Amino acid sequence: MEPQKNIRLEVMQQLESKVDGFIDQFLIPVEEIWQPTDFLPNSQGDQFFDEVKEIRELAKELPYDFWVVLVGDTITEEALPTYESWLMDVEGINQHDGGSAWSKWVRYWTGEENRHGDTLNKYLYLSGRVNMIEVERTTQHLINDGFDIGTDRDPYKNFVYTSFQELATYVSHNRVAKLARNYGNKSLAKMCKIISGDEMRHFNAYSTFVDEIFKLDPNNMMIAFRDMMKNKIVMPAMFLRESGDSMGAAFDEFSNSAQRIGVYTGQDYVDIMRRLIKRWDIENLTGLKEDGEKARDFVTSLPARMERVNQRIRIPEKITHFKWVNPALTK
Repeated sequence: MEPQKNIRLEVMQQLESKVDGFIDQFLIPVEEIWQPTDFLPNSQGDQFFDEVKEIRELAKELPYDFWVVLVGDTITEEALPTYESWLMDVEGINQHDGGSAWSKWVRYWTGEENRHGDTLNKYLYLSGRVNMIEVERTTQHLINDGFDIGTDRDPYKNFVYTSFQELATYVSHNRVAKLARNYGNKSLAKMCKIISGDEMRHFNAYSTFVDEIFKLDPNNMMIAFRDMMKNKIVMPAMFLRESGDSMGAAFDEFSNSAQRIGVYTGQDYVDIMRRLIKRWDIENLTGLKEDGEKARDFVTSLPARMERVNQRIRIPEKITHFKWVNPALTK
């Protein structure tokens, strides 16, 4: 085993005694947390068809780009099997021989995340506004294709990634909730708002993991943070494709839709970088060697450089028609 991996494994083993506490702090017991049926029509109730009709009527008010974004968000939530299998393979997680506290964390986190795709998928199905067979095909393609997010099995890089990704999904779901409320769709707004709350709790968890690693191995953690920022965070949506297309072919237009309606923009990416730099108090880190100091200089100067690039980017106004959404059913 390489020396750097030895250090990482030792740090993960050292932190393992805290993981049960992290589960209690950041996750919610099954009997207490919300479930998809709390926000969807009760199929056993006498009012079921009336409630479905209300969903379908309110859905008519939502614009095309909104549906593209909601579908893309749903699909990336439903590709959860890929994310769980990736995390289970991270150095120090160890799901074998009865597992570990870290593998327990991954399972419990997965259990919470699984509810998000369930909720949104059922809403899309009941809304009658999207082509579900195409949505389902894209979801299966995303799982079949897998992905490489540039983290390998390195727990340091993976926890930077999950910190960034959880915060990004918080931003996206929270913005969708606000848009839905502006269009008078309070039920969808509640769904997306509570999902965004889960994402914020998960961000707080993963960013705490990174914070703990910084205390034990600041130089290597700083370099891992630099590497992830230098190579850019690869969003799961970057691998989206519709049936008949190549891997990732749908991402650019999906991103354009998200930026046109202000759900997730290039500026949000920069703002998340700044938030992580502040969260981990990067400017005041101690215990760095020369390569760690250079990594810190790179990271702290990166948001301003990226912001200047973002200011020159223009998002096309032309709407692209996805197979996911039937244009005849939307404004």
